[in-house]
Amino acid sequence: MKIRVCVLFGGRSVEHEISVISGLQAYNSLDRQKYEVTAVYISKSGTMYCGERISDIGAYKDIDGLLRDSYPVAMARDGDGVKLLRLEPGLFKKPLIGYIDVVLPVVHGTNVEDGTAAGYLNMLGAAYAGCDILSSSVGMDKYATKLILRESGIPVLDCRVYTVREYDANPMSVTASVESELSYPVIVKPVNLGSSVGISVARDKEELVSALEEAFRYSRRVLVERAISSLTEINCSVLGDYDSCETSLLERPVSTEEILSYSDKYIAGSKGSKGMASTKRVIPADISLETTRAIEELAKKAFTALGCCGVARLDFMIDNSSGSIYLNEINTIPGSLSFYLWEPKGVSYSELLDRLISLALKRRRDDSSITYTFDTNVLSNVSLQGAKGAKLGGK
Repeated sequence: MKIRVCVLFGGRSVEHEISVISGLQAYNSLDRQKYEVTAVYISKSGTMYCGERISDIGAYKDIDGLLRDSYPVAMARDGDGVKLLRLEPGLFKKPLIGYIDVVLPVVHGTNVEDGTAAGYLNMLGAAYAGCDILSSSVGMDKYATKLILRESGIPVLDCRVYTVREYDANPMSVTASVESELSYPVIVKPVNLGSSVGISVARDKEELVSALEEAFRYSRRVLVERAISSLTEINCSVLGDYDSCETSLLERPVSTEEILSYSDKYIAGSKGSKGMASTKRVIPADISLETTRAIEELAKKAFTALGCCGVARLDFMIDNSSGSIYLNEINTIPGSLSFYLWEPKGVSYSELLDRLISLALKRRRDDSSITYTFDTNVLSNVSLQGAKGAKLGGK
């Protein structure tokens, strides 16, 4: 019997389009001999859709037309299973589309990758691939990630976080804080975005103000960190869970700008719809064996410290002047699921997806042994009189 897989992509995120590409790559790479696959697209308004054209990348050139030809859906718990329902069934169309054994979320950015999708699926009791709620939300918050990594003995760059309220109230205080505590040059970035959206380099006060205002367009909190004047970026993917994990080959992205931009990642040199797979890169990274091994160990250590599951990509920086290695950030659902880092190691995209689904089902089995309810009948003796504003029993 085939495993019923739902590929979930899109969402209310500035990384929406990248998720569509990544999601359809995964949809097309799943082995139809093993899986019965359904594509579910989350629109920019947050509505989920199914339809014959949802899996056609060309249909996304006209989103309005695509949505007219599709229909809204929802997932619901039904006994021990999760079903996919058509919300507007019509006279001759049944509401039940089918049951789901495992969900493959291929979503990027806020309102989806940040633990939102994981929380929704967790509430339904669905088996799903990738990080859980906590590791997803922490991984999306660059500052929270740095705090945990530093506590775990993993090197990260010094940084400060500022809120839009602080900046609006006293912008000079924020710029003065950056200049006194970090000094130029600095990198300014939204705390909770990926794909290099809203990121800028600032070498002086004028550029700092511009960078802060740009970053605050995308987030209420902005992270400012010391910039490395001469650096080499190295990325490593990790696959596994709480029991064991392994690393992919390392890559050195080739940037056309001072920092790897959105264009470098998704537009420059791309042909068709390749997403992160179109980025110019050197694989394996042209660094020493000693540095390679050090990064691999740091990547596995960080993956474990953050409680990750599934496949993640960890982005490192090497200070060329000192040779020091720093972990920059983690992508808990990386663009294209980082399949391009596994293929050179002999793991095909189809096999990578097999392993992600196996990890999802394993976690579901492990979770089934945990008690989530307490067998008591407190409600049989409850009266709401006098309980306003207090816990039951007056405690």
